[in-house]
Amino acid sequence: MGEAKRRKTTLGETYGKETRILSWVPITKTQGEQFVTWTTRGAWIGIGLMVVGWATIRFIGPAFGWWQVVY
Repeated sequence: MGEAKRRKTTLGETYGKETRILSWVPITKTQGEQFVTWTTRGAWIGIGLMVVGWATIRFIGPAFGWWQVVY
């Protein structure tokens, strides 16, 4: 008997299914990793947008005469 068959008989119905983070939470480890990846990417996009907004308010707007920055 090969290792895969032995594992299949040992695990039974759960063979081939992904493991959950916690047994009572219906989120798999892969889904958890994807969540971290997406939220990290979203945070970096937010940081980039904040920098662009700051540069627009501080430098670009006053340079084109749209408004003045009061010190």
